[in-house]
This record gives sequence, C-alpha cells and structure tokens, in this order.
Amino acid sequence: MAAGLTIGKLANAAGVNVETIRYYQRRGLLDEPVKPQGGHRCYPVEMLQRLRFIKRAQALGFTLSDVGGLLTLDELCACAETRALAERKLDLIRQKMIDLVVMQQLLEGLVQQCDVEGGGSSCPIIEALSRE
Repeated sequence: MAAGLTIGKLANAAGVNVETIRYYQRRGLLDEPVKPQGGHRCYPVEMLQRLRFIKRAQALGFTLSDVGGLLTLDELCACAETRALAERKLDLIRQKMIDLVVMQQLLEGLVQQCDVEGGGSSCPIIEALSRE
C-alpha cells in the first residue's frame, strides 16, 4: 500500500462502507485527516489497523462506546481494564444465552399447542401474546 489511502480505498481494504468511516469519525473513534486544498484526504495506513480493531471488537459484542473506551486505555493498565470489560461483556452474553433458551422453550410450547389444537377457532400463539 502507498503512504496513504483515500477514504474509498481505506473502506474497501477494511471491508466497510465509506459512510461507516465517516460515522466512526463523528463518534470520535477515527481521526479525520486534513483535506489539502483542491485534493483528497489521505488516510494513514495505520488507520486500517484501527478500523479492523473496531470491527473485531464489535464482532465480540463490544459497543462503539466500549470500543472508544478500549482505544483510550493507557498501555500500562490496559490489560486489567480490558479484562474487566471483557468479563462484563461475557456476563451479558451468558445472560442473553439464558434468556434465549427461555424464549426458545416458550415458543416451542406455543408451537406444540398449535399442533395439539390443530386449526381450532383461535390461534394459541395469538391468544398467548394477547394475554395481559
């Protein structure tokens, strides 16, 4: 790669949309290079690493606010703080998995009611959702 990239080339290399880069800039996750008079902004190659960091963190369930915090951590204490953040994220994921199992069981029960009652005058799923 050259010394710098246009926003389009940066977006393509990172597998994101140009608007994603602009959004990250508005959120303060990426710096916006100065636009030379009559030219195009030139993004440093290192920006690609930062974009990939953001996307990987999001894939692990970190919010953009979390990512912003991760990007500002001091190198000396980053490991402990990052670990604590990851533990909290892991706890949230575990709770979501429990919630999903409960939802699955409830829906399976409703589907079974449909199978048992088979085409009666009312739908058990609609009735269950309508209850107070």
